[in-house]
Amino acid sequence: MASRSPFTRAAAYATEVYAVADAEVRKLRHDPSELLTRAVQPTIWLVLFGEVMAQVRGLAAGQGPYLDFLAPGILAQSVLFAAIFYGIAAIWERDLGVLHRYLVSPAPRSALVLGKAVSSAIRGLSQAVMVYILALLLGIGINLNPLALLAVAGFIALGSALFSTFSLIIACIVKTRERFMGVGQVITMPIFFASNAIYPIDIMPDWLKVVSHANPLTYQVDALRALMLQGGVSRYGIAFDCLVLMAATAVLVAIATRMYPRLTT
Repeated sequence: MASRSPFTRAAAYATEVYAVADAEVRKLRHDPSELLTRAVQPTIWLVLFGEVMAQVRGLAAGQGPYLDFLAPGILAQSVLFAAIFYGIAAIWERDLGVLHRYLVSPAPRSALVLGKAVSSAIRGLSQAVMVYILALLLGIGINLNPLALLAVAGFIALGSALFSTFSLIIACIVKTRERFMGVGQVITMPIFFASNAIYPIDIMPDWLKVVSHANPLTYQVDALRALMLQGGVSRYGIAFDCLVLMAATAVLVAIATRMYPRLTT
């Protein structure tokens, strides 16, 4: 039998990734109320925290109204919080026997991991729609240029893929739902607060600046702040933000691909 062409192999790989992602997205279609419940958290942050902290003069001095500054950070936070607990679904799949079916399929392990990442990206985009609607209602200066919206969607998808893959790695290590919930909560808040999501890096103490520069969420927020807001500016450059997130995602996917089968042991 003649070997398949690179195009045929790539198409088959993409089909396997799509199959895994589609199975995850169907869960969302069967329970759309999840979208509404996930909209509660960004609403609280923007309406309560944002409106109050906007009265604290100088918090985002020189960077425009605080609500405008905050909105991209809350969008990134919503994506982070939705993605970081994605690994618990993998533990459920193991307990239900679904994971074993995945692993005995001919699909490459990397396709299984990427399929999970793609489905998380779709959930992240649904979060973005909610935050955009809320931001417009609050009068935040949102950039509605189609190219900017497309770029925002790309960074949302990339951030979702990164943190959901990280979540999968955590699940492969802790292996139980109870441990995962505890570890997930411990990890999520430092990632969020050690970033530029709710305050500028310039006002951080020096040690926290170092941590923030090593935090992928910082680069996602930086890109979103430049693309999402009218007149937004990137601190590091959008291309550099994208490079950091892509490199981190590639490393995590490689690690998760090796660790994924261990979840069954």
